[in-house]
Amino acid sequence: MTHSPLDPVLVIYAGGTIGMIDTPSGLAPGPDMEARVRDALATLPDDRRTALPPFTWIEVEQPIDSSGARPEDWARLAALVAEQANRHRGVVVLHGTDTLAWTASSLAYQLQGIDRPVVVTGSMAPLAQQHSDALYNLESALRYAAMPELQEVAVSFGDKLLRGSRARKWHTREPDAFESPNLDLLGKRHGNDFRLHREHSLEATQRGAPRYELGDYHGLGEQVVRVVLWPGIQPWQLAAWLGDDRVKGALIEVWGGGNVPDDTELGAVLAEASGQGKLLVAISQCPHGTIDIGHYAAGKMLADAEVVSGDDMTPESAYTKLVHLLSLPLSLEQKRRLFRTPLVGERG
Repeated sequence: MTHSPLDPVLVIYAGGTIGMIDTPSGLAPGPDMEARVRDALATLPDDRRTALPPFTWIEVEQPIDSSGARPEDWARLAALVAEQANRHRGVVVLHGTDTLAWTASSLAYQLQGIDRPVVVTGSMAPLAQQHSDALYNLESALRYAAMPELQEVAVSFGDKLLRGSRARKWHTREPDAFESPNLDLLGKRHGNDFRLHREHSLEATQRGAPRYELGDYHGLGEQVVRVVLWPGIQPWQLAAWLGDDRVKGALIEVWGGGNVPDDTELGAVLAEASGQGKLLVAISQCPHGTIDIGHYAAGKMLADAEVVSGDDMTPESAYTKLVHLLSLPLSLEQKRRLFRTPLVGERG
């Protein structure tokens, strides 16, 4: 659906450090966030302030620290964006940084084919704190959210614009906190110049028609597990995760280009879980590069157990895709096929 350049951007405040204030007990969510944001933006130099789009404001019912986010929160946020997007030229989501990449990935899967920007941002320091990065990130997110050429879920942080389904939090304290290990940037800020690299965008590659998929995410945080292999892992330890009847899917982080211990009992645990109808996928523990299941003999048991390759996906993107596919009324083979299929530019 087309939209007017006069339409406002929607800002959704979901919580996080950006809205916190100092209290006797430490940092805690503060009141009147919309007023504080508008007051802060009013302090920008005239040329930067007048370049900002008008915006409307919505707060989620209970803003949270992002470390407490659950799949149900991702679903509620996606439903809110889907409900509101057509009345706005773009959307900004203010979010805590700890699980920001998880939320951005999940939004991308739920809002497939969205034809306007959804820009997720936050800050490493509260808006009220001196020398905070919050105002800079707010300004960037608003500017990108007003660009009709950007038609996907993205993360704006520091000087970078990253694909939402490719972003990772890379630093615990630095303002330049997010990276996209296996994909070039979607955009870059240089002072007051906000550039989009459209050759890297979904609009230029595989966006397709809007086809929102707002699945039922209730309880899926309990049904999808993440297992990072370690030297000496025992079959009984893997079975403790995969053999639980409550588990419906698992992200398994293997070594290098797709290797696992040469242990037939481990392979039997994987094969049994697959045989029970559980969706198993594998990615590498290495942040850069891809995997090739079965290329080395040490990884052949993954192929034998019908573990699906996640190629070069991030853990956040692979996990949230698992959650998303398990929320849909599909057969196991359909889910495996869709996991192998790039849906939102999340894999090579």
